[in-house]
Amino acid sequence: MLAVEVSHVVKSYADKVAVSDLSFSVARGEIFGLIGPNGAGKTTTIRMMMDIIKPDKGEVTILGEKLTEASKNKLGYLPEERGLYNNLTVMDSIVYLASVKGMDRYAAEAKASELLDQVGMLPHKGKKIEELSRGMGQIVQFIVTIIHDPELVMLDEPFSGLDPVNTELLKRMFLDLKNQGKAVILSIHQMNQVEELCDRILMIDNGRSVLHGNLAEVKSRYRSNSVIVDTEGDLGEIPGVSEKRTRKGYLELILDGNTTPKQVLERLVSAGVVVNRFEVATPSLNEIFLKVAGKNHE
Repeated sequence: MLAVEVSHVVKSYADKVAVSDLSFSVARGEIFGLIGPNGAGKTTTIRMMMDIIKPDKGEVTILGEKLTEASKNKLGYLPEERGLYNNLTVMDSIVYLASVKGMDRYAAEAKASELLDQVGMLPHKGKKIEELSRGMGQIVQFIVTIIHDPELVMLDEPFSGLDPVNTELLKRMFLDLKNQGKAVILSIHQMNQVEELCDRILMIDNGRSVLHGNLAEVKSRYRSNSVIVDTEGDLGEIPGVSEKRTRKGYLELILDGNTTPKQVLERLVSAGVVVNRFEVATPSLNEIFLKVAGKNHE
């Protein structure tokens, strides 16, 4: 059973179409990246999945059913706009919000202590939320999101305000959720984090799907006709290479349309060139993002 099935959803506000005929699915045990420029429709899509707003057309199925008040407790949602009670202590905040999800107080306290200890914040359990740094508040908010052991976790900009140490801490916890068979949906702007964490991605722009699939396949699809080499000595002229571009620490060879990377490597070796590194150039997800998003805004 899929964790999420979104089928041909449409959502408009007045005369603006926020999401247009969008379809995708998310499997259990995967981290799914929902990416796109600001205003692309990502948050609207998440809110439809959470049943916070209803689609004008189309269907959303979560964990094999339409969401009900009871089944919403199987979800964990970290919104971009945070919501903790400043005057409550860390422990009281977590326990109260866990009780809203149907958890028993004693079970919530035990689980909260375990999670706070995991992130090194157990000594701060008696502090008021208003006394915490922004990053610590963010960690508490994430604990609230997962304390009730949800099967599907949706995270909107989870790294906002976090330092590198806490960012790495959260990433490890996301991978733990995946390894437990949970489905995790990440909506973030940092493409390097998407590249590191996500199994599949969906890029939305102007409410439409413009890039969708397995991350490795997407990168392969946008692979340029060039190779990266690190060699000893001058290369000279290489048949099949139309241009050489000097990069930091390596050379990029642009191939003509009739030559394969394998042929270039064979020609280098036969010419007696010592090759320390040779790989087909693959663009970063950030480069692909800029290329696709830029094309849609021309």
